[in-house]
Amino acid sequence: MTAPGEYLDTPLRPYVLTGGRARPSRNTVALDTLLVASAREQDLPVSASRQERALVRMCGRLLSLAEASAHLGLPVSTVTVLASDLVDSGHLTARTGIPPAARTDRDLLQEVLDGLRRLR
Repeated sequence: MTAPGEYLDTPLRPYVLTGGRARPSRNTVALDTLLVASAREQDLPVSASRQERALVRMCGRLLSLAEASAHLGLPVSTVTVLASDLVDSGHLTARTGIPPAARTDRDLLQEVLDGLRRLR
């Protein structure tokens, strides 16, 4: 892989990279969100930043937002905004984990199992 910050020739303030935005356009991109490129780096518009191009290039294989942040050497909040923009434009696809509400409650399963064992 790449060393942290390898894609940054000169340090820029995060608000410069995100166009002054502190929040992403969508709330579905989290630390554990898996990103995968749905387009090639060459398909990005000419106005795309080096960081956006690097993010699409890195996501040629499945990569979490946290890993992308570490490889780019950028704060997670900045990469969240960049990734969200790339998802909106169709250059990245975001795969989120199972939402907490849909996860199985281990305590409930244990109670069911215990109840079934007592039926014997």
